[in-house]
Amino acid sequence: MIEAGDVTVDGVARKGGYKLHDGEDVVVVLRLPVPVQAVAQDLPLDILYEDHDLIVVNKAVGMVVHPAPGHPHGTLVNALLGHCKDLSGIGGALRPGIVHRLDKDTSGAMVATKNDATHRAFVEMFQTGKGDVLIREYLAVVAPPPRGSRGTFDTLYGRHKTHRKKFSSKVERGKRAVTHWEVEQRFGSAAALVRCRLATGRTHQIRVHFADNGSPVVGDAMYSRRRTLGDHIDRQALHAAVLAFPHPSTHERLRFEAPLPADMQSLLDVLTANR
Repeated sequence: MIEAGDVTVDGVARKGGYKLHDGEDVVVVLRLPVPVQAVAQDLPLDILYEDHDLIVVNKAVGMVVHPAPGHPHGTLVNALLGHCKDLSGIGGALRPGIVHRLDKDTSGAMVATKNDATHRAFVEMFQTGKGDVLIREYLAVVAPPPRGSRGTFDTLYGRHKTHRKKFSSKVERGKRAVTHWEVEQRFGSAAALVRCRLATGRTHQIRVHFADNGSPVVGDAMYSRRRTLGDHIDRQALHAAVLAFPHPSTHERLRFEAPLPADMQSLLDVLTANR
């Protein structure tokens, strides 16, 4: 409300950090809420699998998952509504069928549900799934390379103490975050392609774990100040490569692999040529 100019001090819109003084007149304008509803749009989808219970897609780079302030249209939810017609309603008006998310600039495999029973099954799977029940593997290009060929980040996890949009694994209190990783390909001392398997699914988890351990994801403007190799890709080099789970209805084991997007493949080609 302050940012929208609906709060004034002596008739002047002030910033949120403004300190009030005796005798100042504060006026707050309460506006009626605007109804929100995601609309169906005819947008391209890279569908990896679909049946009457669920749909698995390869989310494109730059596509926001669900509508939010600043992104009311052109999201994955808009595309799914235009394609499916029967998404689960548990996720709410703006997140129908959505049980997990990928960042806007992270590509790869995502699942959405088409009915409430499947939705509940996946919510439980993402919250409690351990071992090989739910497999989420990501490919990331990090620079410089991590020490060793494999390892596990097992940390506390929470909001960054000074940047509210960022997260940190260097907190005194928080939830547990676990990332298993292994180097797939090393490009000298410049960078490495790593495969990560999530045991937990915290926001920005892979990006934060590698940045906090000195090997940020290439192109990650939020968690890395380094511009090394950033000229070769205009987003974080992170891709959800594998998604595997038991089908909630048939219990058949399903596994999906999303091919590496062109920009990450181009980055790897540059690294290979300069190795």
